[in-house]
Amino acid sequence: MTYFTQNAHPDDLKGWRSPTVLLMIMAGAMQLSFAAWWNLMNNFAVQELDFTGREIGIQQSIREIPGFLSFLAVYLLLVMREQTLAYLSLLLLGVGVALTGYFPTAIGFYLTTLLMSVGFHYYETMAQSLSLQWLPKATAAASMGKIISVGAFAQLIAYGLIFVAWKTFDLSFTTVFAIAGGLTLVVLAFLIMAYPHFREGVPQHKKLILRKRYWLYYALTFMAGARRQIFTVFAGFLMVERFGYDVHEVAGLFLLNGAFNMVLAPKIGALIVRFGERKALILEYAGLILVFTTYAFVTNATLAASLYVIDHAFFAIAIAIKTYFQKIADPADIAPTAGVAFTINHIAAVFIPVLFGLIWLVSPAAVFLAGAAMAAVSLFLASLIPGNPDKGREVDFWYRKPLAQPAE
Repeated sequence: MTYFTQNAHPDDLKGWRSPTVLLMIMAGAMQLSFAAWWNLMNNFAVQELDFTGREIGIQQSIREIPGFLSFLAVYLLLVMREQTLAYLSLLLLGVGVALTGYFPTAIGFYLTTLLMSVGFHYYETMAQSLSLQWLPKATAAASMGKIISVGAFAQLIAYGLIFVAWKTFDLSFTTVFAIAGGLTLVVLAFLIMAYPHFREGVPQHKKLILRKRYWLYYALTFMAGARRQIFTVFAGFLMVERFGYDVHEVAGLFLLNGAFNMVLAPKIGALIVRFGERKALILEYAGLILVFTTYAFVTNATLAASLYVIDHAFFAIAIAIKTYFQKIADPADIAPTAGVAFTINHIAAVFIPVLFGLIWLVSPAAVFLAGAAMAAVSLFLASLIPGNPDKGREVDFWYRKPLAQPAE
């Protein structure tokens, strides 16, 4: 039975054909191409196209435009299923990455980046929505950790092959981009043939949803998007521009990141289930303040690489933002809010790469100190999450509560 011939409830199938395993394989398929693209992107920009901070900022802003427009996904759901849109997104991602090396000009790189990014961001929007609908609330964080772990394993495959083969076989950017994109398309074909269409849970609203009681979720999502840009755009660019990392060295760094994620993500998910979203996010943002402050003044390549790995390891804790929303949300709001959330997440992403790319030309340290300030704002917001969030208990204004009076 294939996606085109069988419908199934998410609870009907177990084992390797369950929706949880489908989400895992989709995460792996996405990472096979995106991880390779991310590994090569800075070196391709610098070595093939002679990009500076200005051009890389423009390219990264273009990459984030589809993320900013993720709210449009809700309108696509009027004509297709969420699982269908997830598959179509993987198709665009694979094709966009495969074509990248065949257009080695600034305009060509901008256009293939845009195509790849449409696929990546709409896949992420649908994957988040389907995860929150298909996974039980009590164990969602642990399951999401496992999904991230499978994605990290796919990253390891991509980074490991590049690390070993780049110098050994004197590979070109064109060849690696084409193989990476092609692998995603092969896995996608398998998914279409092997899995049925899983029905969504509660029927989803087919309109944009903005609710006042979700304001803390929106704020956390916005700040996470801003912080992510400092890492994804400028931390990687720092390794290539300042410390001269070659393709295979960047692959080795990413390989280390993937190994940490594969091991730590399931444990982080389990810890979020045990200790709650508030404590997990407070830990993340306190650590990020230290990481970004150190980034600002680092002069040693090994220390910079260590900071990169630590910074990346914190990303898995962002599961807590999603599970916080799952606990406070109306079930029918999940799909439309996923699109809105990705748009909110990418508001800062549209202007930060260009603006901070110009700041980078004057002071790279200022870029990372701004990241530390963003982490401090996020730390305060995370402290407002209740110990046990639920519908009707979305925010804990702890600073408004009267102090306990000593007994007389």
